[in-house]
Amino acid sequence: MLDQRFDPADAEPRLYKAWEEAGCFHPSGDTSAQAYSIVIPPPNVTGVLHMGHALNNTLQDLLVRFERMRGKNVLWQPGTDHAGIATQMVVERQLAKEGNLDRRSMGREAFLKRVWAWKEESGGAITGQLKRLGASCDWSRERFTMDEGLSKAVTKVFVDLHAKGLIYRDKRLVNWDPHFQTAISDLEVETKEVAGHYWHLRYPLADGVTYDHPVKDEDGNVTHETRDYIVVATSRPETMLGDTGVAVHPEDERYASLVGKFVELPIVGRRIPIVADEYANPEKGSGAVKITPAHDFNDFEVGKRAGHTPLNILTAVAAIVNGAEADAAGIPAELRGLDRFAARAKVVEAFEAAGLLERIEDLKIEQPFGDRSGVVIEPWMTDQWYVDAATLAKPARAAVEDGRTRFVPENWSKTYYNWMDNIQPWCVSRQLWWGHRIPAWYDEAGNVYVASTEKEARAKAGKGVNLRQDEDVLDTWFSSALWPFSTQGWPENTEALKTFYPTSTLVTAFDIIFFWVARMMMMGLEFTGEAPFKDVYIHALVLDEKGQKMSKSKGNAMDPLELVDEFGADALRFTMAAMAAQGRNIRLSKQRVEGYRNFSTKLWNAARFAEMNECGAPGEFDPCSAERPINQWILSELADCVSDVTKGIEEYRFNEAAGALYKFIWNTLCDWYLELIKPLLMGMDDAAKSETRAVCGHVIDEALKLLHPFMPFVTEELWERRAPGRSEEQGFLMLQSWPEITGFGNAAATEEIEWLIEMISEIRSLRNDLGVPAGAKVPMTLVNPSEVDAQRLERHDEVLRRMARLDDTGAAATLPPGAVSTLVGSSVVALRIADLIDIGEAQKRLDKEVAQLEKDIVSTEKKLANADFVARAPEEIVEENRDRVKDWSARRDKLKAARTSLAGIS
Repeated sequence: MLDQRFDPADAEPRLYKAWEEAGCFHPSGDTSAQAYSIVIPPPNVTGVLHMGHALNNTLQDLLVRFERMRGKNVLWQPGTDHAGIATQMVVERQLAKEGNLDRRSMGREAFLKRVWAWKEESGGAITGQLKRLGASCDWSRERFTMDEGLSKAVTKVFVDLHAKGLIYRDKRLVNWDPHFQTAISDLEVETKEVAGHYWHLRYPLADGVTYDHPVKDEDGNVTHETRDYIVVATSRPETMLGDTGVAVHPEDERYASLVGKFVELPIVGRRIPIVADEYANPEKGSGAVKITPAHDFNDFEVGKRAGHTPLNILTAVAAIVNGAEADAAGIPAELRGLDRFAARAKVVEAFEAAGLLERIEDLKIEQPFGDRSGVVIEPWMTDQWYVDAATLAKPARAAVEDGRTRFVPENWSKTYYNWMDNIQPWCVSRQLWWGHRIPAWYDEAGNVYVASTEKEARAKAGKGVNLRQDEDVLDTWFSSALWPFSTQGWPENTEALKTFYPTSTLVTAFDIIFFWVARMMMMGLEFTGEAPFKDVYIHALVLDEKGQKMSKSKGNAMDPLELVDEFGADALRFTMAAMAAQGRNIRLSKQRVEGYRNFSTKLWNAARFAEMNECGAPGEFDPCSAERPINQWILSELADCVSDVTKGIEEYRFNEAAGALYKFIWNTLCDWYLELIKPLLMGMDDAAKSETRAVCGHVIDEALKLLHPFMPFVTEELWERRAPGRSEEQGFLMLQSWPEITGFGNAAATEEIEWLIEMISEIRSLRNDLGVPAGAKVPMTLVNPSEVDAQRLERHDEVLRRMARLDDTGAAATLPPGAVSTLVGSSVVALRIADLIDIGEAQKRLDKEVAQLEKDIVSTEKKLANADFVARAPEEIVEENRDRVKDWSARRDKLKAARTSLAGIS
């Protein structure tokens, strides 16, 4: 006998262990079956499960469980990323907390030994958390971006690309983290709006040059004054020490006479040129901008166009340089060695003392911070290793253009093209110790030898040459770019590689289309000749219920594991799938998850009802053998559900698939079918009873199969508990065949049962709208019914009385006195309620509700007519408001009809 309720805390770990021990997550190995593979976006080895992971991995698991049941040879490839900065930071903090030496005092070898020890002991906790979510990855194949095989692949790719000239060393600007003293990627830069200043500085013109400058007063009147300076504005005054010029727009008439002239750079005394460049915006500030090529990405490009030599004025820890670089820039002795912010104060003081500080503007500025270190990031010019991404991007772009790889939703391909068309050299070196060390060696003269091993490098250098290996490691995105093929054994031509590459689908978030997806495309095509995946499904963000991004600082973050503890993994998974509409962010609330836990309970109770009425697992069952209309109807509805769910998953419309399941199980199966068959199950017709038991059992089993990819635990538990021993004899539910679309349908049966359902629904609705007491039984009459409807009324009299709470039913030629009416199909349905309600009070209540609905409709329609609201509000909010207007309008019309029917009762 089934328990009163499903207990996720007991069932989930037990079922997951049973699946894993039975090898259910391995590929089938059936070489005749179509292969289907997904590589997991490898979470950081330091990571913990958050809502983005929960959504991403739920959708992946849903796909692999679906395709596994469809008989494909399925691999979901798991693994973790070594997460260079994050892991190094964790271990360094651990060392500091223990009072041990820092990494530089320990030395590289000892530090890396400590990191590996941490990884083995504490790293990869997220793997266990994914298992709690129900992720059916083949854990026996789990990979790590620094395991031996992947390290071999990384080295080969670097060496081969270097040999082709596609990896090279160059001095360029990078995002520099002064705390970790390493270059970081754009994804690791967190831009925040902070309170800041713009210092408006006067740069004196050199050689006695002056110009006529227009000045506009508060009333808009323009006067002219002669100036011997140009005003520039900056949020980082200390960078002026490295200025190489001032730029003005070529068409800015104010400064036309100054192009080619010079300014005398204050403090340092260097002459720097005034250049014309379209980067200067005549509408912003003074229209003139200082150019510091070594410390600003835009200025670097301007300086390059103008032929300027960049002047670096900062050290790796963001202090002012000393020595030759300081001499070249002309930096005064009192500023050398100062921290950047201390130098800023000194520079401002010097401008003020010289009468060259025009004004300080207080305003909000966008400032870049290291997402791990929390310190302000500096654009900094250093020697780094770069990949020629522009060359590799061409075939990667073409693969999407010609359809070898497609984005879902398709609009993300535009983002992909935009990035590919504007791609810059990819900086792949990091000044860290944890990671793939760059396979390059230098001799004492600075010559570089790139090779797979030190032995090969020495062979290239020749005998007796002293070599030292590059200290830097590779960007973690470099190794993860190889993930789809390196995890399958490349560069060896393994069976796994031949079977599961290219992969079928990639499920990922939009923010790493460039950082990961594009780079996998580039590397996959370069080294295997094939695009690494056929479909790239881009899912949306998980926001809080108000549509705000979740964050610990805001206090609105939700922990998926806490939700699993409270409601079970199935409830969270179904919530994610049900809300995963293409292109629409998920607005998550605890109440949503609780609601889908109730859905699981509803299914459990349906199985208990079936058990109590001997509707067990029927084994082989032919739907075409059913003769009763109610059974033909539910089988037809089941066929439609199979079609809708299959189509929804195939097209990555997970919300539509989940919606079809919810409607079928909650409404069609539980609310209607199980109620409508009670007379048959309790009746004396043994043939009808036997058929209904078989159909009911069959439909519940098929529903479990359809629901399994969404809610694997409760469905697996019911599969076994409904027929003890079945899992051992027939296999787990997760390995059963996906229901087939049989094409079964009986139009006459469907029409009859839909008539019955509409009849019950309309009577219930009318009773409720008019305020008829719930316990009151109402006489019902069909007014002048057709012969078909009269026969239907006779056949379903017992069900109608019970489910609509009717006193008696019958037919008449005219509307009975004291009755209100509604229309069901072509039949007029009359309820005699005059003696059961206060007509006057009912009219007042209906008038009040109609008036409120009218008010709400007008208010919302006014909002939707506002073009500014429609343009600015999130798409889901606009759609939500449109849906409300539709629902309110339908409700209003219904109440008006009820109000009209009351008017005829005396």
